[in-house]
Amino acid sequence: MLPMAWTVRYPQLKNPDMMAPFHVQPHYFFITSLILLQLGACNEVTEETDTATQPVTHWVDPFIGTAAHGHTYPGAVLPFGMVQVSPDNGIEGWDWCSGYHYSDSVIIGFGHLHLSGTGIGDLTDIRLMPTIRQVDLSTSAASRDDLDYRGYYKHDLEQASPGLYEVSLVDQGIEVALTATLRSGLQRYRFPAGASSRSVVLDLAHDTNWDRPTEAMLEIVNDTLITGYRYSTGWAKDQRVYFAVTFSSPITSYIAADSTALQDTQPLVGTRLKSVFDFGEVEGNNLLVRTGISSASVDGALKSLAESDGLSFDEVAKQAELAWGQALQKITISSSNEALKRTFHTAMYHANLSPVTYSDPNQEYKGPNGEVNVSDGYTRYDVFSLWDTFRAAHPLFTITQPDKINDMIQSLLAHYDEHGLLPVWSLLGNETNTMTGYHAIPVIADAYFKGFRGYDVEKAYEAMKASAMQDIRGVAFYKEYGYIPSDLEEESVTKNLEYAFDDWCIAQMASDLGKVEDADYFTTRAQSYQKIYDASSGFMRGKMSDGSWRSPFDPKRSEHRSNTDYTEGNAWQHTWFVPHDVPGLISVMGGNEDFVVKLDSLFSLDSEITGDNVSVDISGLIGQYAHGNEPSHHVAYLYNYAGMPWKTQAQVREILRTQYTDQPDGLCGNDDCGQMSAWYIFSALGFYPVNPALGAYDLGSPLFEKAEINLGDGRMFTVLANGVSDDNLYVQSVKLNGEPLRKTYILHEEVMSGGVIEFEMGPEPNKDWFTTFGPES
Repeated sequence: MLPMAWTVRYPQLKNPDMMAPFHVQPHYFFITSLILLQLGACNEVTEETDTATQPVTHWVDPFIGTAAHGHTYPGAVLPFGMVQVSPDNGIEGWDWCSGYHYSDSVIIGFGHLHLSGTGIGDLTDIRLMPTIRQVDLSTSAASRDDLDYRGYYKHDLEQASPGLYEVSLVDQGIEVALTATLRSGLQRYRFPAGASSRSVVLDLAHDTNWDRPTEAMLEIVNDTLITGYRYSTGWAKDQRVYFAVTFSSPITSYIAADSTALQDTQPLVGTRLKSVFDFGEVEGNNLLVRTGISSASVDGALKSLAESDGLSFDEVAKQAELAWGQALQKITISSSNEALKRTFHTAMYHANLSPVTYSDPNQEYKGPNGEVNVSDGYTRYDVFSLWDTFRAAHPLFTITQPDKINDMIQSLLAHYDEHGLLPVWSLLGNETNTMTGYHAIPVIADAYFKGFRGYDVEKAYEAMKASAMQDIRGVAFYKEYGYIPSDLEEESVTKNLEYAFDDWCIAQMASDLGKVEDADYFTTRAQSYQKIYDASSGFMRGKMSDGSWRSPFDPKRSEHRSNTDYTEGNAWQHTWFVPHDVPGLISVMGGNEDFVVKLDSLFSLDSEITGDNVSVDISGLIGQYAHGNEPSHHVAYLYNYAGMPWKTQAQVREILRTQYTDQPDGLCGNDDCGQMSAWYIFSALGFYPVNPALGAYDLGSPLFEKAEINLGDGRMFTVLANGVSDDNLYVQSVKLNGEPLRKTYILHEEVMSGGVIEFEMGPEPNKDWFTTFGPES
């Protein structure tokens, strides 16, 4: 309850004089903490100093991907952090899925949970906003334009770096800085001198796209601590966020409302809660706000809050910078091209955001069973965008994050325990069932065959098999017909192809575990792709339950998620997904020559996509190749398997050159929890996992003169590309640890053993350097 000395301030009507227009002369922007931190980190290095001496965090630009369709956010977060404290523009729409889009100029608050690079908007939970205005909670707001506390900003008064975000709200003269610990967010507000009001709005009522609050609670524990929760439904059908917030100055008065009904009870429970806290005078006009969260309890949120106990804002920001420095130094590069350095290091940054830490300091979390569960002896992770990240992000983690792999696998198995199936696309204790396949299966198989065994292997196999043998998502038809009939299931071709790959993964693990009958069964199912290949058209094509082909057929046609055989794409983009049996795919297509002709056509055709409801995810087009969506990501490397690796080298370089930049629109499609970035990291190094569960990496065309992968324990794997340049993109020869390499791939164990792979690069293809191509499945 509020102390009796406090006053409950009820709102006044909006004062038009307080609503300063956007063209008001902006308040002078403060010198950032980041600059000070970087100066200390690199012995007072200035901009005139050799760029090679800059700390690795200097080369990260969190604004990359915040424009166009990248859907990233610029806010503060730690590697794999539970909290992502970031600005929210308050716009519903596809390009605001992260809460922020670079085209905007309005901020309505700073939320603590955000998704990086996804295609569906959710979260932005526990949103706080400083203001110097009188706020009226008794009137409804149809849009952000009706919010009297909204603020305006300009990009030249906004900056971000790993673990730190700063912005000036130019119409109110408030300077905001954000940083984070693993499970808490810190916000520092600098109010203008002489302001008549210094307030903070807590918004638990907001809608984000189709996310809606179902229940919220707010309790004012004392004059500097508030706690509560927000439950909501949306993409995550049962999301729960508990919070604890402390203020560096005491609250002098407050107002609260449920929808537009003013409330003065404690604790306050409702559906659409908002509150405004006044602070009167604050020391130096600075107010520090700390927020801890948990999906399990207020107690967990309080313990999350304690992560920053005794530390100043600048000290937490420094710790965040150091944490990012350690994460980013897992791979270092040498290049004279500063734009490429920014692009690469930002890709490393984005690839280390998801999955997020989900268990709180009590090791508790809300699971898909609706219960509070305990992660006994491991960190529970969540936000698994598996349709995307199984392809390259998770294989990258086996190199750069080996200490987290077992915990990630345990997290997938915990989801199985709590839900009955492995996750498809899990979001903070919810199964969204978004996208196709059961791609936790290749993630587990990849970890298993790379030697990660810190989990119950038999349970892992049981979970893989259970997910492949249930009767939902088209699997019942798959088992009955041996393929998925187009007239019985949407997106039948994509589902069939992806299940076939997942089946191959199960077969490999079954074989290794001595489960012969299962191995034979899933090996047969893995060949089901051949049943939906139409030799007359040359495409994977929808087949009806009577065995006829679905007609009419247009390989360029796309329909988004309904009345279609393909997921977010067309026949040109999905036909190539047979990563477990590329030789078999080449064979059904008529052999190497016909295969290469078809593959050439993919990249050289016009980029017209037909259909009445074309998927917006089809972006980054080179011909019909769509790099902006994940099903295309392995395709450029398939030339290796047909004996023409120089074509892979040329196409990979073209994708690197045209689909990634160091600008806000530098991602050609959704980053999808780091998959787009992981593709860039692997490909810039010169190799990529076409089959992400095989433990092999297909060679492409390295981008940098030198790259070093720090494997820990003093081991390094070094990639040298002698003579590399924009023109010298073709591999002339390769040596591995001084010995000539005559194959177009390297093995995971060769990378992890440490050593040197050395490419000689030139301007023309060398069509004779290799004798072996395409790792055998």
